[in-house]
Amino acid sequence: MAKNHRKWFVAFATPFLGDDPIEVSAGLGDYAAEWLEHAPRMTVTEADPDRLLALKERFSANREVSIRELMLPSEITAEHSAAVSYNVLEHIEDDLGALQTMRSLVRPGGYVIIVVPAFPFAMGPADIATGHVRRYTRKTMREVLLAADLEIERLHYANSLGLIGYYVSTCLLRQKPGPGLMVKFYDSTVAPMTRFAEKFVTPPFGQSVIAIARRPA
Repeated sequence: MAKNHRKWFVAFATPFLGDDPIEVSAGLGDYAAEWLEHAPRMTVTEADPDRLLALKERFSANREVSIRELMLPSEITAEHSAAVSYNVLEHIEDDLGALQTMRSLVRPGGYVIIVVPAFPFAMGPADIATGHVRRYTRKTMREVLLAADLEIERLHYANSLGLIGYYVSTCLLRQKPGPGLMVKFYDSTVAPMTRFAEKFVTPPFGQSVIAIARRPA
């Protein structure tokens, strides 16, 4: 994964993790490994058996990490300080049910932190190949968060230049995302430049929607 991009997006969730966060669908654990520097303990989950095994191998020596299987949506309840989910909801038909599960995983007043891909017009072959069933706007993200009985604290787009590059490369040129010169250029130049600019100006569009919500206290 592009390191500068990952560190940028790690920072969106870091202030809201609290003392006992859970990551829903942690993949191979790249984000969790960074968040562990800011949380005393953490739970990571996966639905995919191969990724679950990879998580167990990666964090087997870390007593601060709990690993569990979790399929969304679920009736599970817990008392975590925050539930974090990056680029997951777009894969799930019942995204409202998934958000309700995340709400049930946190204590009253706990945070639900979501990152999803933005704008349906950017849905292309790469999205379909990776199992995306939708892309979001601020409006559609707001609607599903409120329907899940979550209080919205922050809701904005991020990575404006990334959206342009993604649309051109995957929708117009029909390229598949993956390691290569374009990704290296993006991570070394475009991502740091865009991150710096978006500290001062909130973009009206972006490659991702960032949502910080809370379970009502």
